[in-house]
Amino acid sequence: MPSLGRLHLITDTRPGRGPLTVVRAALGVAGPELVVQVRVADDATDREAYELALRIRELCAAADATCLVNDRLHVALAVGAAGGHVGADDLPVAAARRVLGPQAVLGATAREPVTAARAVDAGASYLGVGPCHATTTKDGLPPPIGPDGVRAVAEAVPVPVVAIGGVTAATVPALRAAGAYGVAVVGALSAAADPARATADLLAALR
Repeated sequence: MPSLGRLHLITDTRPGRGPLTVVRAALGVAGPELVVQVRVADDATDREAYELALRIRELCAAADATCLVNDRLHVALAVGAAGGHVGADDLPVAAARRVLGPQAVLGATAREPVTAARAVDAGASYLGVGPCHATTTKDGLPPPIGPDGVRAVAEAVPVPVVAIGGVTAATVPALRAAGAYGVAVVGALSAAADPARATADLLAALR
C-alpha cells in the first residue's frame, strides 16, 4: 500500500462549492501529505463521477498525492486511483478488497472497536472513524463519538485511524492525542474563505 497522508480532503460537490478549486489550493500547500477522496452526490451520474475523479487523479499525480474514490469502486478502477473508501451502505469490505485488488488503498468507515476490527480483518487498510463532532456536511449521521470514541477504535486496530466529522484545526490536537493517525475534512476546506491557508493550519495542527 502507498504511504498514507495524514490530511484527507473529501470533495464537496454541493451547489455553490468548487471542488476542483479547493483541491488545487490544498495540493499546492500539502502535496504528498494530502489524500483526496472523491465523493459525489448520490444522484450524480457515473459519467459525472468519472470526469471529476479523472481530473482530480491527474492533479494528485502531478503533486505526488493520493487519490481515492468513495463508494464507486468501478470509477476508482477506471481512472487509475490509488484505491477507494466504503461506508456502511456500500460494498462489504471483503468484496471491495476483491474488486480493488490486494495492493490498493482501501478505507472503511467505523465508529466502534468491534466493527473496526472486523473491517480490518476483511481487508481495510485504514479506517475513517466518526463523526467525531457535530457536522452539517452529511445528513443522517449518528451522534458524535468525540476523542474518547476515536481512542477506543485506535487502541483496537493496527491500521491508521482517520478521524472525521466536524474536524477543525482547533480540534486536531485532541484527536491526535487520542490516537488518530490523521483527519478527514470537508467543510473545513470547502467552506473556507482561503482553502490554502486552512490547509496550512490543518497540517500545522497535525504535525
